[in-house]
Amino acid sequence: MNGTQMMISKLGRSSLSVKQAKQVHAVILIHGHCHLEPFLVRQILLSASNYSATVAQYVHSILRHSKSPDSSSWGCAIRFSAQHGQFREAFALYVQMQSWGLRPTTFAMSSALKTCARLAYRMGGLCIHGQVQKFGFSGAGDGVYVETALLDFYCKLGDMEIARKMFEEMAERNVVSWNSMLAGYLKSGDLMVAQRVFDETPQKDVVSWNSMISGYARAGDMETASSLFQQMPERNFASWNAMISGYVEFGDIESARSFFDAMPQRNKVSWVTMISGYSKCGDVDSASDLFDQVGGKDLLLFNAMIACFAQNSRPKEALKLFNNMLNQSVNIQPDEMTLTSAISACSQLGDSRFGPWIESYMRRHGIEMDGHLATALLDLYAKCGSIDKAYELFHGLRKKDLVAYTAMILGCGINGKATDAIKLFDEMVDAQICPNSITFIGILTAFSHAGLVEEGYHCFTSMKKYNVVPSVDHYGIMVDLFGRAGRLQEALELIKSMPMQPHAGVWGALLLACRLHNNVELGEIAAQHCLELENDTTGYRSLLSNIYASGERWDDVKRLRNVTKEKAFPKIPGCSWMEST
Repeated sequence: MNGTQMMISKLGRSSLSVKQAKQVHAVILIHGHCHLEPFLVRQILLSASNYSATVAQYVHSILRHSKSPDSSSWGCAIRFSAQHGQFREAFALYVQMQSWGLRPTTFAMSSALKTCARLAYRMGGLCIHGQVQKFGFSGAGDGVYVETALLDFYCKLGDMEIARKMFEEMAERNVVSWNSMLAGYLKSGDLMVAQRVFDETPQKDVVSWNSMISGYARAGDMETASSLFQQMPERNFASWNAMISGYVEFGDIESARSFFDAMPQRNKVSWVTMISGYSKCGDVDSASDLFDQVGGKDLLLFNAMIACFAQNSRPKEALKLFNNMLNQSVNIQPDEMTLTSAISACSQLGDSRFGPWIESYMRRHGIEMDGHLATALLDLYAKCGSIDKAYELFHGLRKKDLVAYTAMILGCGINGKATDAIKLFDEMVDAQICPNSITFIGILTAFSHAGLVEEGYHCFTSMKKYNVVPSVDHYGIMVDLFGRAGRLQEALELIKSMPMQPHAGVWGALLLACRLHNNVELGEIAAQHCLELENDTTGYRSLLSNIYASGERWDDVKRLRNVTKEKAFPKIPGCSWMEST
């Protein structure tokens, strides 16, 4: 047996790393056996249990430079990308395949339709529908898989009229076809028709039952979902996870935990769902306890726990876990979700040094800068004062949504760039994007920093036009705005008009304004309320003492200082968005 034959023999019966594949590929090229390249491509993809950008790039290179291109290997590559959630990559390969003059296989066409469904890419799916007719991929045999994928595409896009027509015209229907219709009606929110389809399905499988359970769970009807669960002839992980997820969304974390504990076996989705449920209700410690119990943690589990810490204002723990994930002993490569959560944690800490490292890491590992990542990064840079860098990312976004505009407006607001914040707010409204509560915090902060009282008050009163109810924080900013401008009586009247109990921050803003304008009478009122709410801090007494001193009321100054010394009150700690240098 010569060297080439030995290599090919090895190729057929073992898993290949990229390094080993390159060695085999070199032998194939040296000996002129280019017809074996498609076989090599299939073996590389079969060897890759998880998606790897390195593997994908190498396979794409082989396909593009092959002297013996074939539809089968391209179809395998398209299917591999689609199965691992790389939908844009899968569709790009499908287009490139045809530029080589290759006719798509049923695998390629089905995977491309799945990709269009997941991306909600209607035009792409319609083009493939035309190819189905052109190439005759319909009817019995392999055509059933393509027809079912096409049916699923229309169902996922919510075009149930076309889907129903296709379904009725299908020569052969299988359980997947019925399940596609069922899922389509459920996604469209038509639970009644979905129930009818479920009842008519001749042979229900576990997916049929799971779909109905999930449908009722999403509708908040956990009683019916539970009844269906009890009737199921067989259950799988998805059945249990649907019930757990339903109770989590319903806000019943105890029932969710009860189902979780009753599971005969759990998969990673079960653990992730419970961790996310605890995160949603703010029970970080219970989420952390569950995370610690899992052996063989994967990317999904790390993502869930890092997000839990970041979303519940525990950024240091989020970054500590992120660092542990990168350690050689764990060595799990983060994805877009991991990086987004880590960036959010850094934003909370005001540490912008992480931003350039993230961008460098993404370039090294071929991670695409999607909208979520770019928005998280611009939020980090904006909060840390790097407005120019934030603007660079903002202008690079293909689609500027509410989150992106809000991050920029808030960043400009807290960094004293009022004109920029106002311009962005107007631009957002002109684009028919409705501001939310956080957007108004940003724009009101900008008005406050610029001293634009009338404009700020007009903005504040316009919140109801956007169905945003002012929170105590919005009132606090307005009190600060009136106070800075010396309109202390108006600030006090605004506090009195609040529909909720003002917290110490609101009264503290008035007290600070009284110190700025040396108003003893209102200062005493503000200080009294601050001390009633937070009696154990010395900062309010210090401000009131300074107000007394400016009015030369020395006896009151002495009295306050003696009280402070006797009680040994702690000072109010300072905070900053900026990292220490």
